[in-house]
Amino acid sequence: MTDFQMSLIAAGGVFVVGVITYNKWQEHKARKGVERAFASDHDDVLMRADGTPSERSEPVLDVGGMPGAEIGEPTFGAQAAAPVGGGADSAEALAAAGPLPGMSSDTPPAEVAENLVDPLIDCMIPLALEGAARGDRILPSLSKLRRVGSKPIHYIGLAVNGDWEPIVHGGVYTKLQAGVQMATRTTALNELEYSELVTRLRAVADEIGAEPEVPDMIEVMSEARTLHKFVAGHDAQLGVNLKANGAPWAMSTLIGALEQAGFDVRPDGRFAMPDGDGGVLFTLSTNVTLGADATDRLTLLLDVPVVAPSRDGFAAMVRCAKELALRLDATVVDDFEQPLPDSTLEEIAVQVKEFYTEMEAADIPAGSTRALRLFS
Repeated sequence: MTDFQMSLIAAGGVFVVGVITYNKWQEHKARKGVERAFASDHDDVLMRADGTPSERSEPVLDVGGMPGAEIGEPTFGAQAAAPVGGGADSAEALAAAGPLPGMSSDTPPAEVAENLVDPLIDCMIPLALEGAARGDRILPSLSKLRRVGSKPIHYIGLAVNGDWEPIVHGGVYTKLQAGVQMATRTTALNELEYSELVTRLRAVADEIGAEPEVPDMIEVMSEARTLHKFVAGHDAQLGVNLKANGAPWAMSTLIGALEQAGFDVRPDGRFAMPDGDGGVLFTLSTNVTLGADATDRLTLLLDVPVVAPSRDGFAAMVRCAKELALRLDATVVDDFEQPLPDSTLEEIAVQVKEFYTEMEAADIPAGSTRALRLFS
């Protein structure tokens, strides 16, 4: 048998194997399609949360009743919306969303959703569902992907009442949105993290019967770098120091004085001045390790972008420093232990106001949920 004949036989074998493989793949696709269509775990949006049937109401298109009016998204009639309980409880919505700074249990779910997946600071990825889906069924799959690198990932759903809300048990959703935060205080979303996100999100989407609409990586990376440039340029922390005029302060005595001044003790040995609404106005460090007996220097620190202008955090911090200086027999100094006169403090206060103006102009107001997410 010649080499030419052997080559023909080999080529024929490869062709046959290729045909068989292709047919098996097509058979697998068809079988998966049938399984998906007739799977027993499909959501029945006509069932109430307790398993009892609800009254059927056909989807209605609201076209405004006028010729040429824009066609809105299909919405379920009032009869269908009521049984499935279209609105999430605020407390449950926050619990499902995870820690979200600036939100409380009184915050409406729709507002939570706006801050959870935010087009200004998140890369938004729509997830087109094959049909209406219950939160109970999709939450286990979504919980598998909550972070990529250091960037948090959140999800919201379009409930049958027409509002976007965090995914909760008992909710029924016709559309989903995933959002990955494009920047943090330390880094911007990078190509490796984005590739990992897309790969893992596709796997999650397959589990819940959805199709992700993935944005172009080049555009997302550009937006992420621009956002991180802003964050890095406004990552401002202001500090004032207290230097003991005499002997160092004994820690046992100092802690009592700081607690009387209103500070809360943190596990890491720092002290936090509460803002009255569950947040922190500024912090204080003793500049010594845990277990030290004494210190001769205290540092009060204001994290400027996370404190709202209405709190006037810098003025409050300076006022506290002066009161402690009188009580502890100390001098307010800068980082080089030079006294800080009132004229210098007033100049800094003007700069802080300009800083707040810049953040407001960028639509990332200091102390807002958006700022707290970026500067956490």
